[in-house]
Amino acid sequence: MSGAEGGSNETKAVDRPGGEDQTATVSGDVRARRTGMFGVRGSGDTSGYGGLRRTVAFPGEAERPYGGWFDAVVDVVVEHVPDAVVGVVVHRGELTVHLRREHLLAVARLMRDEPTLRFELCSSVSGVHYPEQTGAELHVAYHLLSMTHNRRVRLEVAAPDADPHVPSVVAVYPTADWHERETWDFFGVVFDGHPALTRILMPDDWPGHPQRKDYPLGGIDVEYKGGTIPPPDQRRTYGA
Repeated sequence: MSGAEGGSNETKAVDRPGGEDQTATVSGDVRARRTGMFGVRGSGDTSGYGGLRRTVAFPGEAERPYGGWFDAVVDVVVEHVPDAVVGVVVHRGELTVHLRREHLLAVARLMRDEPTLRFELCSSVSGVHYPEQTGAELHVAYHLLSMTHNRRVRLEVAAPDADPHVPSVVAVYPTADWHERETWDFFGVVFDGHPALTRILMPDDWPGHPQRKDYPLGGIDVEYKGGTIPPPDQRRTYGA
C-alpha cells in the first residue's frame, strides 16, 4: 500500500522551504505543504517562485461501495487471486488497486483475459520514488485501458530500495517493453523477465537513476559550445 493511503481524515501540514516536501502522518492520512519551486533557497530565487505555497493532500484508502463498476473489478481480482490486493484507492473518479508484487503477473493476465474485465491495453508504466517509505520506497503504476468496456484502471505495486525487483509484464502486455526500460533507467526498478532491460534514454554507462528523489539536483556539468555550466545546485546565488 502506498503512502498516499490511510483511513482517517485527520491531517497535519508541515512547511519546508526550498521547494522540498515534508509529510507528516496522523492516523494514516498524509498531507504536505510545498513551498517554492526548483529547490531554490534564500536570496537565490529571483523568479518569484519562492512565494508559491501549495498544499497537497493524498487520498485515503477507499471503503466499499467504491461506486459504479469499481466494486465488480475489485471483486473479480479478489476472487481469482485472493492474496493479491493490498488496498484500494478511489480518487477523482479513478480506481487504483494496490497489489503485492509477487501477484502482479497473475492479476495482469486476469485483467486482460477475464471477459468481464478485458483490459486489453497497458498504456503506460510509471515509476515513483518515496524515500520516506521504509521498505516500500519504489512504486510502479500500470495504467490499463479496456477498449471493450471503455474503462481505465491503475494497478500499483511497491518494492524496497534494497530489493528493487518487480515482475515484468511484457509477456502479457508487449506495449510495456519500452515503458519498463524507462522506469528501470530513471528509477532503478529491475523488471525480472524483461527481454532486454537496458537503458533507453541515459547513456549505457550512466551512474545511478536520475529521477529518484535521492539523486543530486543537476547531477553533472553541462557542456555547451565550449563552455561548462555547473549543475543547478552548484550555481551561484544572488545577494540580498
